[in-house]
Amino acid sequence: MKIETFTQNDLGPTLAKRVADDLRAALSANDKASIAVPGGSTPGPFLSALSNEALDWSKVAVTLSDERCVPADHERSNQRLVSLHLLQGPAKAAQFIPLYFGNQEVDEIERALRENALPLDVCVLGMGNDMHTASLFPGTPGLSALLDPNGERFASFVSPLGADEPRVTLTAKALATATHTYLLMKGAEKREALGRAMETDNREAAPIRAILESARSPIVFYAD
Repeated sequence: MKIETFTQNDLGPTLAKRVADDLRAALSANDKASIAVPGGSTPGPFLSALSNEALDWSKVAVTLSDERCVPADHERSNQRLVSLHLLQGPAKAAQFIPLYFGNQEVDEIERALRENALPLDVCVLGMGNDMHTASLFPGTPGLSALLDPNGERFASFVSPLGADEPRVTLTAKALATATHTYLLMKGAEKREALGRAMETDNREAAPIRAILESARSPIVFYAD
């Protein structure tokens, strides 16, 4: 795992340029590309910068690493965040693959992912101070299976302890398909949490470690 450090102003734009280059390479090789992006407050500048990158967005599929089971226009919806920050300007032409669109079954979500987004060319992840990533939280029922890159599912409904609503998350099996994996994080607390994650042997206590270990040459983009 490689850690690259930036100023807060440079973090998002620099990652956007790196990801855009990855997507261009995928388009050149396969005439299509796919990316999974995170929700939360940290990715906003990265998503906005990426939206302005010049590439053939009509051939790019965008999905999420996880989603809350709320309407797409809800203030806590990750789809809403992506619509506001990424699916604007040139990137408005991208195909968006939602993880939650009503009372669908997980089989429907997986079918849409397999047909349109998997394997991923790029995966950008976030991480919480509790060492969760996507909606793979410590203490989540069935977490061991969700962290298995050889597991049965690409996606799963989960109910993290203390969460305000159920969620849909990509599993390690889906995340591990990415050709390029980036962890985007800010602040000393996140850096300390990542350090704790890499020191423990308990993967279920530190889901981010399990995901990074199953990724291909992951890179951490970090700003104090």
